[in-house]
Amino acid sequence: MEEQKLAERLRKHSRSALEQAIRRYTPYVSTVVWRLLSSGGTAPREDVEEVVSDVFLALWTHAGELEPGRDLRPWLGAVARNKAADRLRRQPPVPLPLSDTDRAPGPGPQEAVEQREWAERLWRAVEAMEEPDHTLFLRHYWYGDKLRDVARDLGLNLSTAKSRLHRGRKALRETLTKGGNDL
Repeated sequence: MEEQKLAERLRKHSRSALEQAIRRYTPYVSTVVWRLLSSGGTAPREDVEEVVSDVFLALWTHAGELEPGRDLRPWLGAVARNKAADRLRRQPPVPLPLSDTDRAPGPGPQEAVEQREWAERLWRAVEAMEEPDHTLFLRHYWYGDKLRDVARDLGLNLSTAKSRLHRGRKALRETLTKGGNDL
């Protein structure tokens, strides 16, 4: 009941209610944020404090949107998880030190020749396709155009374009499998 009264006071933008919420929920919010930011290691204290501050700023900013009769703890936990996840997404990835011996070897000469031959066979098979399948394949898979745009430009409806791609992939797979390489 006391928590619902606190939420009601927050909806009315009571500063004392915000101060009370900060005192009451900072340990909980800090734990949620720290667990996500540390990911098995340690998180800088400043990062945790900044995200916790962002959570309580969001509480103040969105206090009018709090649902009457609802507890604050689940709402704060969800916001804390989202803010911590946002922080993790903004952080640059940690570069891993690699020595010359740690690098994965590229394909050897034999594998390179086999890959080139396979790519040539694939290209010849696509080139042998009839229109509009040839253009459909090239624009969608090679140039990365959206299927609906390619279909529109070729005067096809989307379901027809999808069917043609499906049949074309099947035909390519059969053609390439005959030569001993699976697609």
